[in-house]
Parts: sequence; C-alpha cells; structure tokens
Amino acid sequence: MLIRKTVVPAALFLALTAGCANNAPIDAGGVPEPAFSSSAPASAPPSLAPSADGSAEPGSVTLTGTVSAGVEPKCVLLKDGTGDHQLIIRDESLRAKLRPGASVTVVGKAQPGLMTTCQQGQPFEVTSLTVN
Repeated sequence: MLIRKTVVPAALFLALTAGCANNAPIDAGGVPEPAFSSSAPASAPPSLAPSADGSAEPGSVTLTGTVSAGVEPKCVLLKDGTGDHQLIIRDESLRAKLRPGASVTVVGKAQPGLMTTCQQGQPFEVTSLTVN
C-alpha cells in the first residue's frame, strides 16, 4: 500500500513534466537552439524610410502602390506587391491628394493591432505621401 501512495504519484509527476522538456540540442555557449525556424518572405520587404535628417526612422517603411477605394465609406487601400494596406491618414490635406487608380508612395508604420471598420487590408498609418 505504501508503494502505491508514493511510487504512483511520483511516476505521474515524472510523466507530466517530461512533456515540458525541450529536446533541442545545446550549443557550446549553453543556449538551446530554436525548435523551429521561419522561412524568408517570398517578396522583398518594404524599405526603411529616411527621416528629415537622413537617418532611418525606427519602424517606418515606404510603400509604393495603387490607391483603391474600400468597400466601406472613407476607407482607402493601397495595393502593392506585398498585399493590401488600409491607409490611415489623419492629415486631411494628405487625404485630399488620394484618387482611386493613382500611383503613390507612402511612408509610415504598420498598425496590425488597430481595430477599424474598413475590414480590408492591414492598417498602415501614413506620415507622408507622394503622388507618383
């Protein structure tokens, strides 16, 4: 009876914790290798956008594509080689430059967690815009 009270719980504990072990090999520095790797993107990533002083602004990217109207009112999309981007434009003077079918270059930052009513494209907050 004593064996059942001690060995069974110990065996159960070992069985449960064995699933949590990382079987990745450890290199000479003592750091485990990642269990998986990501593949490179199929298309080139957007370029870093230079700021006014010539240095790259952290997180800013430049996108070039064609403007299209979204299915919801006041929703504007940019279609480029990487997909659809919902343009979030807070400056009305920039918004006035946009026309469906126009080729534009925008600088800004992706906002993937931003909730919108447009339901299309990845939200992208625009800080500057050039009509090509």
